[in-house]
Amino acid sequence: MRVFIVVVSLILILPAAAQMQTSNLQTWNIDPNHTAAQFSVRHLGISTVRGAFTKVSGSVQYDPSDPAKTTIDATIDANSVDTRVEKRDSDLRSPNFFDVAKYPTLTFKSKRVEAAGSGKMKVVGDLTIHGVTKEVVLDVDGPTAPIKDPKGNLHMGASATTTVNRKDFGVNGAGAAVGDDVPITIDMELLRPAPAP
Repeated sequence: MRVFIVVVSLILILPAAAQMQTSNLQTWNIDPNHTAAQFSVRHLGISTVRGAFTKVSGSVQYDPSDPAKTTIDATIDANSVDTRVEKRDSDLRSPNFFDVAKYPTLTFKSKRVEAAGSGKMKVVGDLTIHGVTKEVVLDVDGPTAPIKDPKGNLHMGASATTTVNRKDFGVNGAGAAVGDDVPITIDMELLRPAPAP
């Protein structure tokens, strides 16, 4: 009888304990109005062209007591590419490069997160560009300490960097005129809405 009581107690206690372990996990939304994915490429080996994807959305699951539990799911609108030259942007949207009609989004889904020193993380995940998925590592500064706006919403920021080879993703336009290695920086602001009254 005593064994039965112990077993029943464990059945009741374990789910509650598991819930307590995950109770610090918070959902933050990527604020598209204050987030951009910036990139740069070498042109003819003599200059650097910089641009950005201006429409980024998604969410982050974050546990401030255990950042390793962090997960990131981000989507970039390929059509939002902006290098400040419309003719060049149209070429980037064409089948020569991103082929946005066929591949309208770029995505990143994290697989694991590791601490990398004070205020830093390494995030390993799958980056999909032009329909091709490759594992990449993001070096992340942040997140910052949350701040509260006058409406009670919480905000925090982070910056992530990596470098990819565009040809690994089948983005082969312009041949040797454009460099293969593309540094990427994602500056994001995360938003956690105030609880409903």
